[in-house]
Amino acid sequence: MEYKKWEEVLAPYNNAVEELKVKFKNIRKEYLTKGEYSPIEFVTGRTKKVSSIKAKAERLKLKYIEEEMEDIAGIRIMCQFVEDIYYIVSLIKRRTDMTIINEKDYIQNFKDSGYRSYHIIIKYPINSVAGSKEILCEIQIRTLAMNFWATIEHSLKYKYEHFIPENVAVRLRRASDAAFLLDQEMSEIREDIMKAQVMSQIKILTMREVSERIEKLYEVGEHIRAKLYKNKLDLLDEEYDEFQLIEIKKEIDYILQKYEK
Repeated sequence: MEYKKWEEVLAPYNNAVEELKVKFKNIRKEYLTKGEYSPIEFVTGRTKKVSSIKAKAERLKLKYIEEEMEDIAGIRIMCQFVEDIYYIVSLIKRRTDMTIINEKDYIQNFKDSGYRSYHIIIKYPINSVAGSKEILCEIQIRTLAMNFWATIEHSLKYKYEHFIPENVAVRLRRASDAAFLLDQEMSEIREDIMKAQVMSQIKILTMREVSERIEKLYEVGEHIRAKLYKNKLDLLDEEYDEFQLIEIKKEIDYILQKYEK
């Protein structure tokens, strides 16, 4: 197949990856904007390279690439905790803009190599000037520890051309068990970590709100008060006091009331 033809074939997959990345990043943004814990830590995505598509098609003897190859478009969602993975799976199942056609739980049923992750294959509609089309996309959901291990395994597969020596493979399996033990330990203190992160996010949001109000004081000509509250805010940034911060916000709101009439 000529390069131009491959460009046409892969165009909807490129679009799907970009759209899905935005959608899942927006889910994270929604949680954080509300001052809540986000089950999504970060999102990445890629369209498979032509050379990789050809090699996989040849290896698996695929005749109809677009119908048979499920991971030309790929999205990866990283989480902090194993529990977050299953929560994200439930979120995806409730969505109406994509259809799940297959899923594999490699966390409960991890591979012999030690690989752990949750895979979902979806059908995703893409609209372009040529019309609408449903394409296959693979979504991988894993913890940060699982992702670290998988990245190392991928590098070793590349180095050894998919045939990792047994002595290295054994150590890799041990590392996988250690990574999962870390995930389990983190799950034990999940509630404490989540509360700490939520408090941190609330601080960021409240500090931002107070900063915006101080800017309004400058805008209405209350320069002396604006500088006073700016100094107070700088002190609170070093020693966070939620109640003092809320009080400052109320005080500024009271001052600004007379300028809103």
